[in-house]
Amino acid sequence: MTLAKSDVSALFTQAALAAERFRAGLDDRPQRPGMDYAALRAAAAADVLPTPESGLSAQETLDSLIQLAEPGLHASPAPRFFGWVIGASHPVGVAADWLTSAWGQNCGNHHTAPSAAFIEEIAARWLLDILHLPATASVGFVSGATMANFVCLAAARTHVLRQAGWDVEADGLFAAPEVQVLIGDEAHTSVYAALRMLGWGQRRLRRVATDDHGAMRPDALLAQLADCTGPVIVVTQAGQINTGAFDPLAQIVDAAHRHGAWVHVDGAFGLWARACPSTCPLTLAYEQADSWATDGHKWLQTPYDCGYAIVAHPEAHRRAMTFAASYLPQADDAERNPAEYVPELSRRARGFATWAMLRHFGRDGIATMVEQHCMLARHAAQRLADEPGIAVLNDVVLNQLIVQFGADRDPQQADALTRATIARIVADGTCFVGGAEWRGRWVMRMSIIGWETQLADVDRAVDAMLSAWRVEAGRG
Repeated sequence: MTLAKSDVSALFTQAALAAERFRAGLDDRPQRPGMDYAALRAAAAADVLPTPESGLSAQETLDSLIQLAEPGLHASPAPRFFGWVIGASHPVGVAADWLTSAWGQNCGNHHTAPSAAFIEEIAARWLLDILHLPATASVGFVSGATMANFVCLAAARTHVLRQAGWDVEADGLFAAPEVQVLIGDEAHTSVYAALRMLGWGQRRLRRVATDDHGAMRPDALLAQLADCTGPVIVVTQAGQINTGAFDPLAQIVDAAHRHGAWVHVDGAFGLWARACPSTCPLTLAYEQADSWATDGHKWLQTPYDCGYAIVAHPEAHRRAMTFAASYLPQADDAERNPAEYVPELSRRARGFATWAMLRHFGRDGIATMVEQHCMLARHAAQRLADEPGIAVLNDVVLNQLIVQFGADRDPQQADALTRATIARIVADGTCFVGGAEWRGRWVMRMSIIGWETQLADVDRAVDAMLSAWRVEAGRG
């Protein structure tokens, strides 16, 4: 359907007003969706709406989308959303992302989108500087940590097999030398997904024992390395998803490199600890790794989707990702071709929102935010631990805490009380939290990472948690 210029203007204004209304109401609404998936389907009825035979006007279409979607939207950009490690989509990043969509650039290469490629180049340089990673590393702008892990581990596969005399890009994996992958017992599920996509089944991985907080044990890794022959990849972690623990690379990386191993860091949120002077010591020697995966849509607060695959060996990175055709322009040494660092040819220009958030926060702003969130996590942990029957099960070294309710009861009762307390907290709507199994016990997870979250928000949330617990404990 043809749209007049006035219709386009009205449509964009309509979208902006709906977005502004949603954001303005976040603090006053329950910090959970008004309807779950099943309720949304039931409300749509007619087997989730029939296929449209004729179209609606542009504004009617947008109205229809808003009406269908809004009841099921989480308050994830809100200051009391603690359920997962989800950044809060800062308005500066959102505005840059709107422009990205409106500009409609295909970030495939530097000819189809010169500005997108150039802005990525600047953002990549700033990113490496703020994270204290090698300035010569290459950066791919991907959808998130899952694909960042995929890209980095593809580069690792290319590199270690090439060292063993095998060209995986030309000859594939059939009859290739076996690559040993060593990975911590508490690695994130996204790493396993990336490894599966690259041809490593879960049963072929070598699991490395971890300590009480989920950090890789150096002695266990050294024992595994001593038993390895041929190409080796070691997958480490910055920020365990439940505890925030960091693998001790200072005791790992030299030994791994002496064995000829590639060391990868899954740092979806924890790698940002390097941007803050008070938390940077948690990442001692992390700059010596060979690759790093992290997200922009977590601590950098970009909108979804945005992640970064960072590789210390650009040639291996490009070799693993580049594909060529006669109609696709190739970059020279002075140019950045975005498609050389990611699996996609056609994709949105994620560098615009990244550049905007790095420019808006600056080095100091990111450091202050990380430090503030870690302080708030310690504050919440202290308040919860002071309450009888509640135990905080991790050392709060970053922004994550895990909590058990009924810690003075037997394990079965404690699990039931924890589940019931989480359900009561979520139903109350003051804040949103989630649950998980940790070392065979059910816990409440609290992840503090929204840019707008302040002490008053955390205290209000903890008050609601304590109130819910006291009711479940029979003291409410």
